[in-house]
Amino acid sequence: VKVRVSTNRRGRERRRVHQSDQTDVFEQNCRKSPRCILPSFFSYSACFLDTTIFPELQYPTVKFEDVGGNEETLKEVCKMLIHMRHPEVYQHLGIVPPRGFLLHGPPGCGKTLMAQAVAGELQLPMLKVSAPELVSGVSGESEQKLRELFDLAVSSSPCILFIDEIDAITPKRETASKDMERRMVAQLLTCMDDLNSLTMTTQILVIGATNRPDSLDPALRRAGRFDREICLGIPDEAARLRILRTLCRKLVLPEDFDYQQLARLTPGYVGADLMALCREAAMAAVNRVLLKAREPLQEQLWILVNLLKTTETLSEPELVSLSILMSDFQEALTHVQPSAKREGFATIPDVTWENVGALQEIREELTMAILGPVRSPQHFKALGLTAPSGVLLAGPPGCGKTLLAKAVANESGLNFISVKGPELLNMYVGESERAVRQVFQRGRNSAPCVIFFDEIDALCPRRSGHDSGASVRVVNQLLTEMDGLEGRQQVFIMAATNRPDIIDPAVLRPGRLDKTLYVGLPGPADRLSILLTITKLSNIFVIEYFYRIIEYSNKLPFVPLKMSKQLPVIQVLFKILFKKIISKLQHFNFTSQ
Repeated sequence: VKVRVSTNRRGRERRRVHQSDQTDVFEQNCRKSPRCILPSFFSYSACFLDTTIFPELQYPTVKFEDVGGNEETLKEVCKMLIHMRHPEVYQHLGIVPPRGFLLHGPPGCGKTLMAQAVAGELQLPMLKVSAPELVSGVSGESEQKLRELFDLAVSSSPCILFIDEIDAITPKRETASKDMERRMVAQLLTCMDDLNSLTMTTQILVIGATNRPDSLDPALRRAGRFDREICLGIPDEAARLRILRTLCRKLVLPEDFDYQQLARLTPGYVGADLMALCREAAMAAVNRVLLKAREPLQEQLWILVNLLKTTETLSEPELVSLSILMSDFQEALTHVQPSAKREGFATIPDVTWENVGALQEIREELTMAILGPVRSPQHFKALGLTAPSGVLLAGPPGCGKTLLAKAVANESGLNFISVKGPELLNMYVGESERAVRQVFQRGRNSAPCVIFFDEIDALCPRRSGHDSGASVRVVNQLLTEMDGLEGRQQVFIMAATNRPDIIDPAVLRPGRLDKTLYVGLPGPADRLSILLTITKLSNIFVIEYFYRIIEYSNKLPFVPLKMSKQLPVIQVLFKILFKKIISKLQHFNFTSQ
């Protein structure tokens, strides 16, 4: 423990008389305590003692093999670590090596784990500090802690300095509420600039981690400080498969365990969620084997109490039968909610093309507009089509526009963000525009992703020459995000409305929602397909009687057909027809047909 002594200048004159007595008492106490180390610059004129425990050098044992699903990110990080082992390369070139990078992404995606894996794989010492630990209540103490932290890193080089939750000490200075926050930002900028000198040959890498990169001061994100910003987004199915294989290396699983199916069942899950899923599955396996879940609830309680009271080790036969099955993971899925859903990020819907009846022509159009760029990006790149097109689904209410969007996202394996148009509107100035920016930022973090705006006519109505309210600003922000200076980067946009005439024309131009598909009322053949999809029956007698139902529902759209059992007119017809169907199908096996 290092002891730092600071001087209270405000009360120095008042306590000058008792200074010699306090010095003698403190000197005696320091001599009695073997843990108190006095530095050479110690001043006995101190009026109070402030002890600070500095972070110790850590040697993490985490390796790259413990980090699954981030191989490309690890490769980018390793390119920035060449000067840590071979500083002569940059000295020969006469250029300052990169001094730091910023890790950002949603909570639980593995930012801290990646920093530890970099230090553990290269066997480098790491100074790990949480940003709130550097904040002090005394004026000047926070800046002093930052200076001493960087001095400790320089004296311990080669090492990695990892600052977790860096957004706590580096807010934007124009919106900072206290002068102390502005001084801390300025001090951190100065300390990082001191490392960028050709005369400074120390091998130091500064890593910052945050899940709120937009709240950082812009001066901290320029080149020379945090040279690279690495985003750890929501893992896709292939990344989840690698993460699950990494997490389940030491678990007792069956030999034929299907990792691919489990990865398919966990859309929106990050690394921390998958670890919690494995833990919950292990608890489900214990309940299944040891507690005998078939027993009544009261007997389960007494079995659990007896198990906790027993101090003897479980026998070998009891432990042999204990393993984690796929059913345990499926039960754990009901208890573990993905962080992506809690944080408002995207998930993959569970609607497939089998749940959609008819609409065959619109399926082909959506396949070309959205599934094509995902499955064959090289073909679109060869044609010079870099920005994905947007699709507007227009038609009467209840014709299946939202259902189509969900089925497209599921078929392509893309993440899906559903936005109800009016929910982005806010009464406070600037909040609606910020909500629009946040939706597109979440889409870019979850790319490839589909953003679906339901009832988009409420979000971007037609502008006029005399309007200057909040709705105009929301439309302008939406237009900028759709096709502005920043590319959408594999973010596909779909929208649905039953009032396409009141949408602003700028939203419908090429590059934004340039393809409009009309989802109209179904014809007789489409209504038959919808009925067969809803009832899940495919028998010749069912088709025969469904034709008679269609005669009574010439103008019913999709949703009324789905709810036709509740309609007074159709309800009686269903009762009569299904009685005949059941009587004729008594000799048929439904499972075989």
